[in-house]
Amino acid sequence: MQLVIDNRGLEPPQPMVRILQALAALREGDELVALMDREPRLLYRELERRGFAWEFSEADDGPRVRIWRGPSA
Repeated sequence: MQLVIDNRGLEPPQPMVRILQALAALREGDELVALMDREPRLLYRELERRGFAWEFSEADDGPRVRIWRGPSA
């Protein structure tokens, strides 16, 4: 399953808060895609701490980060 959340237009720390809350719903094999206004660099350490992997990319509709459970999670 892919869960998509739109964090565009939100002021920090709301995008990070919404991403961390949404991660609770991810099951093995699921992924979260967050549409962003900018790269969430402060988020990466917290994702790593919680056992998640991520991939940041630029798309036609703006920046996005894809998050999934890492191999050790």
